[in-house]
Amino acid sequence: MDIRTLAELPPWEWPEEAADHLLSTFRNEEVEESLRFLAAELAGEVSVINDELADALLAVGQDPKAPEMLRVGALHSLGPGLEYADIEGFDDPEEAVISEKTFLHVLQGLRDTYEDVRLSSAIRQAALEASVHAPQEWHPEAIRKAFSSDDERWKLTAVFCMGFLPGFEKQILEALDSPNEDIHHEAVIAAGNWEVDQAWPHIAGLVTSKGTDKYRLMAAIEAAAAIRPREALDIIASHLSSDDEDIVDTAREAMAMARGQLEGDGEEEEEEETFK
Repeated sequence: MDIRTLAELPPWEWPEEAADHLLSTFRNEEVEESLRFLAAELAGEVSVINDELADALLAVGQDPKAPEMLRVGALHSLGPGLEYADIEGFDDPEEAVISEKTFLHVLQGLRDTYEDVRLSSAIRQAALEASVHAPQEWHPEAIRKAFSSDDERWKLTAVFCMGFLPGFEKQILEALDSPNEDIHHEAVIAAGNWEVDQAWPHIAGLVTSKGTDKYRLMAAIEAAAAIRPREALDIIASHLSSDDEDIVDTAREAMAMARGQLEGDGEEEEEEETFK
């Protein structure tokens, strides 16, 4: 089995032995670093993550002998599994992707890694970014500290984390004015996640501007649908005729989400050919 082949397939088409192969690959120090990194990245897929993979990813992330890029990738890969476990809970062990014991062990390991100031910022940032997928009481203070840093990378980590925890509307609005494109991008996502109404003029401007880059545009389209669904329908519709399939797909999904939200709120929706 080739790791690159797995990367080209959707996770639901992976063979049963994929998890074991990923585990043996990113653990093997004789394998080239880029393949170990790819294996660690793929190991975070919810369709394959399990207790053994989660423990191994954490171990690699905390291994001082492992290359930093691999450690960062392994820590980041823990996020999706933690999020799924946090949402679904552990009432049905057969349905849980990881056990509650592993869940708590990984969260504590990530906290320990983040709090170890002897480690590089990249590793500590990865630990914080992974852990917020399952929000804990210690996260708000860690995010505030990161956001107040003069280091732009820590600010970026903070704004990314704000997408997972409520209570940071003021900081999100501030980050929307950041000249740093990555920070701005994460602020757009966070504004949509928490439906920050004060961000609407900024988000709408990104959706309607011809100068918005592709990925920020897609993030803005999704955010617009979450913040003001009725108004979003009008400004998103023009992107259905885009030459870029990714943008068209994003626009369609966002409009479907906006309509669903309006219906859920009990509002009547006008059927227009433009939106079909």
